[in-house]
Amino acid sequence: MTETTTAALYGAYEISADPARLDAARVHHWLSTDAYWALGRPREKQDAAIAGSLNFGAYHRRTGEIAAYARVVTDHATFAWLCDVYVDRPARGTGLGTALVTAVRDHLEPYGLRRIMLATADAHGVYEKVGFAPLKNPDMWMSLGQD
Repeated sequence: MTETTTAALYGAYEISADPARLDAARVHHWLSTDAYWALGRPREKQDAAIAGSLNFGAYHRRTGEIAAYARVVTDHATFAWLCDVYVDRPARGTGLGTALVTAVRDHLEPYGLRRIMLATADAHGVYEKVGFAPLKNPDMWMSLGQD
């Protein structure tokens, strides 16, 4: 299946997976200075992550300026990892985060993935609205490299 850049609309925003629209410098600034999981992340590391991922942005329909970001690491067949979800401070509380995650879920749906995973310390409610739930058997999951 080839990647599409279909856009979803949410209020004053357009959510798109079009890589040409992504403002990588702004995404890096957000994540490296304001996201607890990515503080201090070097720009070259963020650029490499973007290059190896499916990226989503929520853009102001009037100005085209990015207001939210999400990244997905996937094989497009069985598994996806949703990460680096960030909503710019002025847009928080508007439902944009939920709309962004919904657009990501809907974009991935045609692939028939068995599992989409994520980790969060503080946004469980946002993800639960979209259908995410705690792991039923967390004791069977393991990790190499712990933060």
